[in-house]
Amino acid sequence: MKPTLRNIFILSIGLVLGVTLAIAQGVFAEKNVNSTLSLPVDELRTFTEVFAKIKNDYVEAVDDKTLLENAIKGMLTGLDPHSTYLDPEGYKELQVGTTGRFGGLGIEVGMEDGFVKVISPIDDTPAQRAGVQAGDLIVRLDETPVKGLLLSEAVKIMRGKPGSDIVLTVIREGEEKPLRITITRDIIRVKSVKSRLLEKEYGYVRITSFQSKTGDNLHDEVAKLKKEAKGELKGIVLDLRNNPGGVLNAAVQVSDAFLTDGRIVYTEGRDSENRLEFNATGDDILNGAPIVVLVNGGSASASEIVAGALQDHRRAIIMGAKTFGKGSVQTILPMNNNAALKLTTARYYTPSGRSIQAEGIEPHIKLESLKVSKIESKFSGVKEADLTGHLTNGNSKDEAKSSKKNKEEEADENLAGQDYQLYEALNTLKAINIANLK
Repeated sequence: MKPTLRNIFILSIGLVLGVTLAIAQGVFAEKNVNSTLSLPVDELRTFTEVFAKIKNDYVEAVDDKTLLENAIKGMLTGLDPHSTYLDPEGYKELQVGTTGRFGGLGIEVGMEDGFVKVISPIDDTPAQRAGVQAGDLIVRLDETPVKGLLLSEAVKIMRGKPGSDIVLTVIREGEEKPLRITITRDIIRVKSVKSRLLEKEYGYVRITSFQSKTGDNLHDEVAKLKKEAKGELKGIVLDLRNNPGGVLNAAVQVSDAFLTDGRIVYTEGRDSENRLEFNATGDDILNGAPIVVLVNGGSASASEIVAGALQDHRRAIIMGAKTFGKGSVQTILPMNNNAALKLTTARYYTPSGRSIQAEGIEPHIKLESLKVSKIESKFSGVKEADLTGHLTNGNSKDEAKSSKKNKEEEADENLAGQDYQLYEALNTLKAINIANLK
């Protein structure tokens, strides 16, 4: 006998109620909550009616699994841009991503107005090399419009065989028409922490993302800088620009490396298990040497935790542009089918109680991302050293000092041209040390 709409309706409502009751009972049993479950019967009746109409009247046959998975995805998508359903493949990719090696283009993305928004391109990846920038809105992937796709679906299209190309059509602020950017996919190997000496006793530490080993890597890189500087450092620039975030514990460890006591970050959620507080536990690896933290609109989540903690404790000067403003906590909840829910469960707060969510971190000193170049002058002023017969200053090391000074000036000019914000951060460190002279 052919099933009628009523039969389908009764079967569907029984299925949905049964699943809902099983899930709810499991949740309550796990949390030991003594409460009577109240089901939204009218809404469930509407759901099953829609389910039945699709099964009966949609232009093509759709299996139950697809419909129910789409319903789950819809529930999560309607909550906020960061809650999502991870199928088994997506869950596996997420787990691999936190270790620092995964396939793709090398961009951290979110959703905005139905389009994929670039939170940040990751350092030394195909996306960064191709010119993708934080804030870009991706409207087309090859010939596939992004509008209407789930974030997970868009990410799946962007992933692919290493060596294959994909064309991103992006809208960028300040550009009159959309840009078409061709990117060659590759295996993404992210080195979480990099460092180098900017000048003798002044270090530069770049954190590209927060992974499980970032805290340990930071300690190793600072130790290496100290060795190269032949002793203590006079200060470091901590570069968190275009750092999309990552593992919460890594952000806590990085903050803890520069703080001796006090709160680093705390979270507030509906359940007590989502109300957490993290405090500094150890010594300052820089022994109080000044820090300048560089941030921009691509600095998100864990980056904002670090910047906010160091700012509230007056441990660092924050320079650059206002950060992204992602102050929510996502918890990965594994499912029985090897899938998982990525669910927003709490909000971050800085030590002083500021919410990062949709606000971001305001830098102490705002700096635009500029390119500067040296103005070439045909005439240079005459100095004492240019006069015929001028006296020397009586110091036999005069010539060596002059040569060294010229090299330092040349290095400063090169840094200013390559990265103006970093150049200003280095000058700020020097100014702090000068101000502290007694």
